[in-house]
Amino acid sequence: MKDANLDSIIEKAIANEEEANQFYLKLSQIVTDKSAKDALIFLAGEEKKHKEYLLRYRQESFIANATRAGEVTNYKIAEYLHSPEVKSDMDSKDVYLVAAERELNSYNFYTGLASLHPEGEIKNMLLKMASEELKHKEKVEYLYANTAFVQTDGG
Repeated sequence: MKDANLDSIIEKAIANEEEANQFYLKLSQIVTDKSAKDALIFLAGEEKKHKEYLLRYRQESFIANATRAGEVTNYKIAEYLHSPEVKSDMDSKDVYLVAAERELNSYNFYTGLASLHPEGEIKNMLLKMASEELKHKEKVEYLYANTAFVQTDGG
């Protein structure tokens, strides 16, 4: 018997991942910085993988891959800095900040949904997705930090 609650959660998650994929692809088409463009295309691909995972999960309802992944470093940059307006001539550091905020919102979406569920398959799947979003946030915050605070020869 199908669980209508699980189906609706997965449908919403699939829609979010598709929307994130499209957002990153569109943003990659308007920014001019090559490294930012590459990072956005990478993130779009990651969101596509998430969508594919959720589609398979919905179809097969497999739990084997729904376990929590390794720990992720949360630099909390997106929590303290406001992302700038999206425009074509954005600095790469600003592109990374926009992406970090978006990944934070996705992480909060999945952890919020997970908190509404008791231990079990649905909660595990949502926590796996939250962990994936936090990994993306870690990557773009790392890129932000290394772009915004460039190391000089003197240390």
